[in-house]
Amino acid sequence: MRGRALPRRPAVHLTELGFGAAQGGNLYRATTDEEFATAVDTAWEAGLRYYDTAPHYGLGLSERRLGAALRTRPRDEYVVSTKVGRLLVPSPQGAHRRDPEGFDVAARHRRVWDFSRDGVLRSLESSLERTGLDRVDIVYLHDPDEHWEQAATEAVPALVELRDQGVVRAIGAGMNQSHLLTRFVQETDVDVVMCAGRYTLLEQGALADLLPAAESRGVGVVIAGVYNSGLLSRDQPPADATYNYQQAPPELIARARRIAAVCESYGVTLPQAALAFVRSHPAVVSTVVGLRSGAQVAQTLTRSAADVPAELWPALRTAGLLGPAADQEQR
Repeated sequence: MRGRALPRRPAVHLTELGFGAAQGGNLYRATTDEEFATAVDTAWEAGLRYYDTAPHYGLGLSERRLGAALRTRPRDEYVVSTKVGRLLVPSPQGAHRRDPEGFDVAARHRRVWDFSRDGVLRSLESSLERTGLDRVDIVYLHDPDEHWEQAATEAVPALVELRDQGVVRAIGAGMNQSHLLTRFVQETDVDVVMCAGRYTLLEQGALADLLPAAESRGVGVVIAGVYNSGLLSRDQPPADATYNYQQAPPELIARARRIAAVCESYGVTLPQAALAFVRSHPAVVSTVVGLRSGAQVAQTLTRSAADVPAELWPALRTAGLLGPAADQEQR
């Protein structure tokens, strides 16, 4: 599978499609060990070599499952990213409850925000224990929206130290917004950022700040949430489609359906166009898609391989469904 190296860290090469392992943490519903292992096997056979996880995903379940699925594979042949900022603290009294943050797991731990140097080191050490891997390649600060000061002045320097020591190969931040990610790019020594949901076929807010800043500073951008948490994931968006992890408002569903109609007139589906569109920006080094099963991996690979005509983008612009700056030539 094609891929790109991080501009500042050319030894870190990401395939253009990355495996998002949140579903391996039972996001929204339970997934079996076998189902997730088959998903990783299918992705590996297809050439995917970038895998993303986090302690937050299923209170560590995603990291344990992903580590188990990758442990026997040649370590130098794949890239793993995880995240820091949420420590998992034992909470035995929650064993009879389900996790309140969207993962179908027992709430035997609780999440505690911590972007201190000690918190970063403890989090990474725990992630290595859960995965059973000798290292992770990329470490992101996970959703530091309300913690800019500590994240910028304590967490980033701690990650820089780990990178300089060779413990990790690249550092960055992952968020569901573009404004603070832009500040990380402009004001700190990060190599890559993960932007979820703010640069998609539906909305392109990151074009105003993050993407030009990243391109000028040589910082790679990984796009997540390419389907806006569900709204763009089907050929025809249903009335109960989700957006930003909630019920999508009617006006956004109507807009997505208009986009789907234009895509259909050019012989492609809405999800195919959604994947192709985000890859067209030169700052984007990979697109991470959440994957749960072998069938889902196969479907995503088919979508990703679709031949999307370049004429689609100006047609969407003419229809008022893409801003002028979003109409780019595909690589």
